Amino acid sequence: MSRRRPPTGPPPTPDELRAVGQAAGLDVVEVAGAEPFAEVRDELLRRRAEGLHGGMAFTYRNPERATSPELSLPDARALVVAARAYRTAAEPEPPPAAGPQGRVARYAWVDHYADLRAGLAAVARALTDAGWRARVLADDNALVDRAAAHRAGLGWFGKNANLLLPAKGSWFVLGSVLTDAPLPQTGTEVPDRCGSCTRCIAACPTGAIVAPGVVDARRCLPWLLQATGSFPREHRAALGDRIYGCDDCQEVCPPNRRSPTRPLRGDEAAWVPVLELLDDDDDAVMARAGRWYVPQRDPRYLRRNALVVLGNVGDGRDPAVVEALERHLRHPDPLLRSHAVWAARRLAREDLVAPLADDPDPLVRDELAAPR
Repeated sequence: MSRRRPPTGPPPTPDELRAVGQAAGLDVVEVAGAEPFAEVRDELLRRRAEGLHGGMAFTYRNPERATSPELSLPDARALVVAARAYRTAAEPEPPPAAGPQGRVARYAWVDHYADLRAGLAAVARALTDAGWRARVLADDNALVDRAAAHRAGLGWFGKNANLLLPAKGSWFVLGSVLTDAPLPQTGTEVPDRCGSCTRCIAACPTGAIVAPGVVDARRCLPWLLQATGSFPREHRAALGDRIYGCDDCQEVCPPNRRSPTRPLRGDEAAWVPVLELLDDDDDAVMARAGRWYVPQRDPRYLRRNALVVLGNVGDGRDPAVVEALERHLRHPDPLLRSHAVWAARRLAREDLVAPLADDPDPLVRDELAAPR
């Protein structure tokens, strides 16, 4: 964001910015310095070299950019860091009993990042109105959001690598306003409060938390749902009914019992009808899941995920399930045919797979030859 006019005086105080942010829906607002995150950059490079990123781009694609605030705003001096709670006080109505349903992680029930950005934009306007430059950074790979929140004193890193706010937990989306205004640091470092608790490590369905604060993306279900290629066969059963994201490590975290909540808005999408996702055309699929991260914006990956979920929660005797399997076993895309093979076998419908015995595609043949 460009400076509107030269600053004529001191910028708004942290307390004034906090009041603006909270009035715009932010729960916690603190200020930190905008120095480079050198240790974080080194750690990203180390984990990438070890393959722990699992091909994930995001901040791993360009660690230098993500850990150097001045690359996003020259002469940056401060980060106004904010958290917005997204846990709801009640659960949405359960899905209808008919048909398999895919479960969506809480943060994606509605577009909580849109609400976060609106709150951050209000803080940025308070700075630009006073003549200072300000840029909103939230979930866009230009800044390591959790590291900024940790520096600002919002919380500590849990063993699941999430940022935990004291007495509030981790059900928050995080973002910052980067500014050239000379704002003083307000928060102080929060010491580790996990102690000997390892519930998140034990709860991970794939054992992706390989050390305290270290997640191997090659085993992490939220990333595997967003990765290209085949869904790893060894983790398909563990996916269960998850169609987007995974909340298991947060559900068992003791501080999350005290987390603040928001009322239901009425438009939460906590479940997705799996058969509809498989039946809809490309435009309808992307309209349903448009705000999700979809690899290459290609609906084939949403259908791939839906086939794995169908194999886990579908009923092989249900005619609608059988029809979806048969259609995808004939699909021109070998990625979908191969996953339909797995789903059909998982539902004890080997008879549906038999016609593919001579399929020429290596991906399908590999699936046919896989141990059952």
